[in-house]
Amino acid sequence: MKKCIYMFILMALSINIYAEGYQVNVQGQKNTAMGHTGTGLLLGTSSIHFNPGALGFMQKELEFSFGGTAVFSKVSYSKTGSNYQAETESPVGTPFYAYAAKKLNKKMVLGIGITTPYGNSLTWNDDWAGRYLIQNISLSAFIVQPTFSYKVSDNFGIGLGAMAVFGAVDLSRALPVEGTQSGQVNMEGSTMAIGFNAGVFFQASGNLSLGLNYRSKVIMKMEGGEADFTVPLSLGGYFPAKNKFDAELPLPANLTLGVGYMPNDKLTLAADLQYVFWDAYKELFFDFETNTALLADSSNPRNYENTLIYRLGAEFKQSKKLTLRAGVYFDESPISEDYLNPETPGMNKVGMSTGGTYMLNKKLALDISLLFIAGLEREARYVPANFGGTYNSQAFLPGMGLTYSF
Repeated sequence: MKKCIYMFILMALSINIYAEGYQVNVQGQKNTAMGHTGTGLLLGTSSIHFNPGALGFMQKELEFSFGGTAVFSKVSYSKTGSNYQAETESPVGTPFYAYAAKKLNKKMVLGIGITTPYGNSLTWNDDWAGRYLIQNISLSAFIVQPTFSYKVSDNFGIGLGAMAVFGAVDLSRALPVEGTQSGQVNMEGSTMAIGFNAGVFFQASGNLSLGLNYRSKVIMKMEGGEADFTVPLSLGGYFPAKNKFDAELPLPANLTLGVGYMPNDKLTLAADLQYVFWDAYKELFFDFETNTALLADSSNPRNYENTLIYRLGAEFKQSKKLTLRAGVYFDESPISEDYLNPETPGMNKVGMSTGGTYMLNKKLALDISLLFIAGLEREARYVPANFGGTYNSQAFLPGMGLTYSF
């Protein structure tokens, strides 16, 4: 039994903070409504995130935009070869964004963005079949990005932003112990890291635009995280009630190519191809401050694979006051068949979106979006813990924002 406890600790204590299941792509209501495209478009201050090179083409002298999205998500699990089923009861997520940009002169624009591209909450019942892998997890992360954009010529711009990434995690798992007794571990930690966001924008013709954006890999080094073990008194010596741990978690690089095309004055079409460098996530290593016979430092294989996200969007100017949008995307999962974990039940996903902008007056606009994400049913397992089954997921994301410019 002691060997069993030891193996579960080594294999179960993992935090997939930046896996596909927690990449929340709602960094602008206009963009979200168009399938989260924008690398090859001129959509105002959201270019701070999507392509800093396009920000230099901003028409207004000063622009602010901010908004939020409510994430209603659900994941279901069915055990292979049985009638057992479980479903998450997750709280509503609330990612947000805020941008501001100011033209310094005809060629230079300075901006800043605050976004929450990673973060979610996942809650399974405490006694569900996968409780030794996860019971609940709460993730929060936000990026502060000061950005400079330079319009080199009338049809070419470049931009660069420095990303300060702040993240925190709080998770709980059950521990298998002697007899019918049970235990639990709660892990909390926070960290900060630095990266960059660079982009170029090219207005090839009056109706064709191209963009290329690169967001760098960021290594989140968590030091002094707290591991709180709750176990029967007989095992208290093996699991210190208060322990510390260090870990490293990669936030992978992203390379996105975007195209915008305007067949006429009212219609804009967009396509983005996003390549995510998930192969940076080979393993997750935990270094505990206090080790015992049953609690050692652990190395947990992940072996993620690089993926592509295919995005299409459209915008139609119905009138001077109303603009309508729609989009669709396909997001590949980086998780192989042997490493699917209920902490991040990754699966290929299809996203469908719509929305629009209504001009409240000459300076203020209301932006709305509605996104539905369907995870394609997947049967897989997590080999290190010999836990497998069939997963389904879906999420419903209504969002609203305001844009003010003059």
